[in-house]
Amino acid sequence: MEIALVSVILVATLVLLVGEWLPMDLTAIGLMVVLMGTGLLTPAEGLAGFSNTAPITVGALFVVSAGLKRTGALDVVSNKIVSMTRGRSNLFLLLSLVLCGVLSAFVNNTPVVILFISIVIAYCCKYKKSPSKFLIPISYMSILAGTCTLIGTSTNIIVSDLGQQMGCRKIDMFELSTLGVPIALVGGAFLYFFSNRLLPGHKEPICELEPGDNQRYLSEVLVPVDSAIVGQEPRDALRRDLARAEVFEVTRGHKVHDPREENLALAEGDRLLIKGSAGDLLELLEEGLVVLPEGRRGPRPKPYHRASMIAELIVPPNSLLVGARLTETALAQDDALHIIGVKRRHQRYGWERASRLKMAVGDVLLVQGPQNRFRELGASEDVVVVDNVFRIIRWRRRAWIAAGLFAAMVVLASTGLVNILVAALGTAFLMILTGCLRLQTAYRSVDVKVLLLIIGTIALGKALQTTGAADLYAQSFLYLFADAGPHVVLAGFIVLTSLLSHFLSNNSTAALLVPLALATSVALGVDPRPFLIGICFGASACYATPIGYQTNLLVYEPGGYRFTDYLRLGLPLNFLVGASAAIFIPYIWSF
Repeated sequence: MEIALVSVILVATLVLLVGEWLPMDLTAIGLMVVLMGTGLLTPAEGLAGFSNTAPITVGALFVVSAGLKRTGALDVVSNKIVSMTRGRSNLFLLLSLVLCGVLSAFVNNTPVVILFISIVIAYCCKYKKSPSKFLIPISYMSILAGTCTLIGTSTNIIVSDLGQQMGCRKIDMFELSTLGVPIALVGGAFLYFFSNRLLPGHKEPICELEPGDNQRYLSEVLVPVDSAIVGQEPRDALRRDLARAEVFEVTRGHKVHDPREENLALAEGDRLLIKGSAGDLLELLEEGLVVLPEGRRGPRPKPYHRASMIAELIVPPNSLLVGARLTETALAQDDALHIIGVKRRHQRYGWERASRLKMAVGDVLLVQGPQNRFRELGASEDVVVVDNVFRIIRWRRRAWIAAGLFAAMVVLASTGLVNILVAALGTAFLMILTGCLRLQTAYRSVDVKVLLLIIGTIALGKALQTTGAADLYAQSFLYLFADAGPHVVLAGFIVLTSLLSHFLSNNSTAALLVPLALATSVALGVDPRPFLIGICFGASACYATPIGYQTNLLVYEPGGYRFTDYLRLGLPLNFLVGASAAIFIPYIWSF
């Protein structure tokens, strides 16, 4: 009965995490309550995750990453990439992959990718390139590099600590580098040579935000009844007399269409996202070809007014917007800002519908307002303005302090002089003490949802062990490979881990599978180490979907991607990483 009960709880947890019907932190809390309420765990066992070193270490590393980002230590070198490459796409991609890989091996990759989104957009705007050729490769490179060190991703720390609690030796700082670095190099080479061929060339409209004599303005307009452009193709409708006006998106209902990829004729009520000079837009409006739609507070300012502009804002992780209804946010209550709509995975919602949405990571808000307001927003932690013109890094004088503290942490932890938990906590403490980070910002940088998820899955792992369910699952899993050796079983484990990571977070997948891996190794009578290492690599092999990893979701809208774009580049990369791990792990960590 206990095995049946914990199995039902496991399935229910998986369904809730995949379906996202409840926030993942609420699911984790509910999981602990149910495990203790049903008597499967004592209160001490159910809450043991709060004293576990894994979530505490991960939380400290969140603070360290925030300190590096806030002081600008992350982008001291990266800001020079745009000028160094001088419009050469291959060189820009190569330098971006290398720098992103080096940073992501030691720093939480989410702030690294956020930084590179700004760099890529600035480069593409300056040299008229397509950001979709660069953003997915950068996200993938950050994931690849995360498997090179223990602190490269929180998943590695979770696997190491859970394994250590169950009697295994902890994973050393650079133990994964033996295989992680070669895989990252080969994967990076694959991205460099094939991303341009396999990825589409979507052109994004958000550029030229700085004022100037030749400035072109982004605007949302509405096709009115009896307009002369009804029935025409969007690409040609505004080019007869206005050669410089471009149509980037056509929104019909909630669906966003790309006129450069889809054949469609304009209809009454279509909303167009266009860009042109002040003269272009004024002529369009005066001829009645388009009209400005009403805002929630009445007519919106004309887009070419000196004090007004339109920009896209990405919702990053740890933003106060995440999980909040748009009407309840400070953005919606700011009288200087007009929220035009929200874009989510090629669905566009106007204000009336968007006001009822709960904001999620990766959502893009189209907002109109004064330029000085966007500069303030660019310095906040709640949104990322899609152009580094407004990205303000404070306390740059402390960048070298932050970099020095981080370097000391890596050296102390990698040499074994100090435990990784003590090193991370000490560095986080010194980041605040030296003024690299404010205490309030440090609190906000900690992703509590991730920590609660880790704590909840630790409790579930304990329940799977104590009830004997993990052993039963291991025997059932082994039955599929009845006549196979540990090498084949390891390959199956890596595939299973990778598949689950595309739908669950990689942290959840790792925490759920570690007990099963240890039970499987016991049943086979082999060393569990290869299985733990396999989980580290398999959990990060989640390239084929935008929801497989947080950074994949962040670049989805800025790159103008579709779901299938991830399959083109992600499936071959998944196979490369999975096959390499399955083949070489037994040679480095023998059974």
